[in-house]
Amino acid sequence: MTALTRTLRAWTREMPDWLLGLSYVVGAVALALVAHRVIVWVARRATRARPESTAAVFVERVRKLLRWLLIAIALAAVQPALDLTRGAATLWARLSALLVPGLMGWCAIVAIGTVIDVMMRRADISVEDNLRARRRRTRLGILRQIIVSLILLVTICTMLMTIPSVRSLGVTLAASAGLAGLAVGAAAQPALKNLIAGFQMIFTEPIRIDDVVIMDGEWGRIEEIRLTYVVVKIWDERRLVVPVSKFLEQSFQNWTRQSSALLGSVFWYLDPAVDVERLRGKLGEIVTGNPRWDKRFWNLQVTDTKPDGSIELRGLMTARDASTAFDLRCDVREALLAYIRAEMPEALLRRRVLVEGETAAVPDPERLPGR
Repeated sequence: MTALTRTLRAWTREMPDWLLGLSYVVGAVALALVAHRVIVWVARRATRARPESTAAVFVERVRKLLRWLLIAIALAAVQPALDLTRGAATLWARLSALLVPGLMGWCAIVAIGTVIDVMMRRADISVEDNLRARRRRTRLGILRQIIVSLILLVTICTMLMTIPSVRSLGVTLAASAGLAGLAVGAAAQPALKNLIAGFQMIFTEPIRIDDVVIMDGEWGRIEEIRLTYVVVKIWDERRLVVPVSKFLEQSFQNWTRQSSALLGSVFWYLDPAVDVERLRGKLGEIVTGNPRWDKRFWNLQVTDTKPDGSIELRGLMTARDASTAFDLRCDVREALLAYIRAEMPEALLRRRVLVEGETAAVPDPERLPGR
């Protein structure tokens, strides 16, 4: 062993400095790659029984990033053994001090994203009663944005503090932090307002992912909730981007606040002489025979009389969600209008005029029986 050590020392003394340094770098990188292979192999063996678990997903996501992190650590560790000039050594140390915290922060972001993605996957919003799943997804989405923002802030601060010139500026900046804070706060008031509203969204929950809302007269679903804005997917595939603070300060309609089930209404304007009981029976046949009805409730009532002599009939029917309720209303409206046209033409509104002391009914061609 002693002879081998002496031989290696003699061999290294005879090598040029640049070749010796290169061998150190290559050896450190090779050692990092071997360590990476071993760590990944052990982690995969440990998670092989549960490939869908959080740990298994994290291993696959962080596998390539871990390789670069280990290489950066190995290069930072081998730097003292290299025969570098003072400037090159300083540059090497600065780059290592920037890369290692950056890669570690990246790993932390991947880890947080993996855990939250797995938790979101377990919250299935495709089921009929998805209120709890939508609530969970909303909270997890906002929580991920908050944690990622904090990790980025800490990572950037750590990287900047490794630069001596920036670190020395810290004392000067701290002395003027009060005035700078006031100036930045005044300039960024709208952004800070929405940022604070994003934090409030976690606890107050005025909206959740996939909620059906009416905002600014537009009907749509909540598609994304960010820290400062919300994306509403309008029914015609447009996107409405709304500041978060608007949902906390202004009134809006949330059709799925407690449940996705809704009560839909359809109105018809018919002649006062119409046989309402007969129409009520037909409406019952139409609603109960429609697969979009959720079998909870339906009804038909005369809700108003109009100055033009018509009466207002309102049909109520329930459905499991907003889009199904809209389709059900359209089906019922069309089916009852077809029945009136074919079986009850006397239900169409007529204008009554007095002719020689007698009342005559004149059909009104401009009046539609329903809307």
